[in-house]
Amino acid sequence: MDILENIPLAPLTTLKIGGPARYFVSAETETDVVEALEYASRYSLEVFILGGGSNILVSDSGFDGLVLHTGLKGVAYDRFDKSLTVTAMAGEDWDVLVDSCVNSGFAGLECMSGIPGFVGGTPVQNVGAYGQEVAETIETVRCLDRLTGQIVDLSNAECGFSYRTSIFNASERGRYIVLSVAYRFTPGGEPKVVYKDLIERFADHKPTLVELRNAVLEIRRSKSMVIDANDPNSRSAGSFFKNPIVTAAQLDELREKRGSVPSFEFGNDFKVPAAWLIEHAGFQKGYKLGKAGISSNHTLAIVNMGDASAADVIALKDLIQSKVLTEFGIALTPEPILVGF
Repeated sequence: MDILENIPLAPLTTLKIGGPARYFVSAETETDVVEALEYASRYSLEVFILGGGSNILVSDSGFDGLVLHTGLKGVAYDRFDKSLTVTAMAGEDWDVLVDSCVNSGFAGLECMSGIPGFVGGTPVQNVGAYGQEVAETIETVRCLDRLTGQIVDLSNAECGFSYRTSIFNASERGRYIVLSVAYRFTPGGEPKVVYKDLIERFADHKPTLVELRNAVLEIRRSKSMVIDANDPNSRSAGSFFKNPIVTAAQLDELREKRGSVPSFEFGNDFKVPAAWLIEHAGFQKGYKLGKAGISSNHTLAIVNMGDASAADVIALKDLIQSKVLTEFGIALTPEPILVGF
């Protein structure tokens, strides 16, 4: 296992921003992961686990510790009487897995087509899109428990999934390193059509899984949410803010002050679109601050307009949060992980 020094991290992220890693290792096996952690412990180094780099912002000074890049590969299929489990290693490309499952007739991931990144990141933030979350399909998550040094298999319930949250980024942040994820499918399942644009698109017929995936990809491309080297708007970390969740009373109060406010039911509460809040706080698509800006196709995406620094992105993030809080009394929570700050 090669421990490298002063490796640039910007090229390994979708934002293309950030300084170097003081130490860097690409782990291709579970043994590599264990040995990398032993090295970090020996020299008292902080560790950051890097997957596809699609949901992070690295500071301009980089990361003064060990970056462990997930390179574990492999996909296994296990059939049961009425179900099938697909186990993918953490370093597998997420959208390649989704494409494979969709074309095999396995429903459960189709709405998350086109999301960049690796499999290992999906349980951490309970990745979701267009009304579907990985928590609906995940059976178990195989992890290295840094507290005990043991490899464990955590059940869906033990992962503590909720909206964009799990124990991996909340109560047990930093404790577990995801090694692989097992997804359970029922062959022949129907695609999930609950998102407004998808409902309208397929009003006249029930789509196949492939048709739904293609529709999702088309929608995401129109918003520059599919990584494309020829599209500068895709030089982002995806949606930069979570849709805030408010109570019915808070929503009523907001509507009394602002009139019509879009919302979506979320259990006993409601999601308010962060994009709507941002736009009505005075930010439009294409807004720029320094060399960072808001995508011209998607209000929720902060993009690198060309040679932007992490400081540029943070300045724009802070400005948006401040104005939304002043205007609506709602605190927006960033989705990307901030590394090295």
